[in-house]
Amino acid sequence: MSSSYSGEVDKVSGSPHHAVTPATPTKHKSAKQVSRDNLSRRNTESEVFDDGTNTFFWRAHTVTVLFILTCVLVYVTLLEETPQDTTYNTKRGIVASILVFLCFGVTQAKDGPFTRPHPAYWRFWLCVSVVYELFLIFVLFQTVRDGRQFMKYIDPKLGVALPERDYGGNCLIYDPGNTTDPWHNIWDKMDGFVPAHFLGWYIKTLVIRDWWMCMIISVMFEFLEYSLEHQLPNFSECWWDHWIMDVLVCNGLGIYAGMKTLGWLSMKPYQWQGLWNIPTYKGKIKRMAFQFTPYSWVKFEWKPASNLRRWLAVLGIIFMFLLAELNTFYLKFVLWMPPEHYLVLLRLVFFVNVGGVAMREIYDFMDDPKFYRKLGQQAWLVAAITVTEFLIVVKYDPRTIMLPIPFFVTQCWFLGIVLILSWTLWRFFIRIQTPFSTICYVTAYF
Repeated sequence: MSSSYSGEVDKVSGSPHHAVTPATPTKHKSAKQVSRDNLSRRNTESEVFDDGTNTFFWRAHTVTVLFILTCVLVYVTLLEETPQDTTYNTKRGIVASILVFLCFGVTQAKDGPFTRPHPAYWRFWLCVSVVYELFLIFVLFQTVRDGRQFMKYIDPKLGVALPERDYGGNCLIYDPGNTTDPWHNIWDKMDGFVPAHFLGWYIKTLVIRDWWMCMIISVMFEFLEYSLEHQLPNFSECWWDHWIMDVLVCNGLGIYAGMKTLGWLSMKPYQWQGLWNIPTYKGKIKRMAFQFTPYSWVKFEWKPASNLRRWLAVLGIIFMFLLAELNTFYLKFVLWMPPEHYLVLLRLVFFVNVGGVAMREIYDFMDDPKFYRKLGQQAWLVAAITVTEFLIVVKYDPRTIMLPIPFFVTQCWFLGIVLILSWTLWRFFIRIQTPFSTICYVTAYF
């Protein structure tokens, strides 16, 4: 698989303002020292200049946040009259509890691998992940009726069964029978999901950072829509909607734009200077804008065929991506949420923010398992959330999930699984390495 680009550098040195210097080479090193040296070498592939300014912006402000939180609670307790509405008070109490937990997490939670625009931003999304997973667990433990009606507490418009839109039907690109507008089939497909497809795949490319993996996931999801259109009507699309509008136009352009952005980030000089040390207003504005770009940039490669561990990990990543994509459609189907509802959009915004951190943690776990002895916290939560969402779908509508797959579809998937297993056995267990190929493999690896 082709090489690609990694995300932002972790704060290995303990501060986001100082570049990591490579360790002095020694003759004999322990495995942990070698792992740290490999990480330092990878982090310094991109030269970074930083004047080390420790501004007010970078401080934790734990005491300030605690003081403000205490003042708010004192005001609610002593000065505000409590409404006599039980439902309103229950909702407000739940929201207040979540906000207090978020305040704690933003100031006290463990930092992740990203530092820009601010470490507190990524700690906030880590805590949101915990809240969302707890919400999913609560929904999972309800009856189907109670779970759907519980959504009314969030939005009174929910809790009502909704019809699914069928995107199939007449698949003529040019319909001569319609004299008014023979191109009506194309215009009918031009809804809000077209720009959403493009933007979604642009962001996914920034998260995955590999052209081949993005294309594989894009094509595989279209095959999943073909395979599952007997379960969800809106998976039924015209052939040109699948392969031209989705794969080539929306997904393809999104992946292309994402790879161009990654190329620009990899070539961009990373010279950080304190905001107040910049003399011009134009320079200050530019520095503020670049605060939303990574602190540093390094190259990395997934190398799925290098060893069995990485191969299985890449397969697992692709599987979890596809499962999260399917959850988007199945969750709104079983919980009766219209596609345009703000909760659907909020879930997508959530995965956009946590996906990049989770992918970086997964890559670090794969790339240097001796140094990263456990899976990162955000990656762990994203995996748990994806599985919990799928379990909710299974519990709330097992009839739809268990609808028999057409025989020819089963044959195709069986053939694909057999091919993957056969290649895995041949590549990692059966193939005999000759001395020459072994030398080439070792040389390529290092």
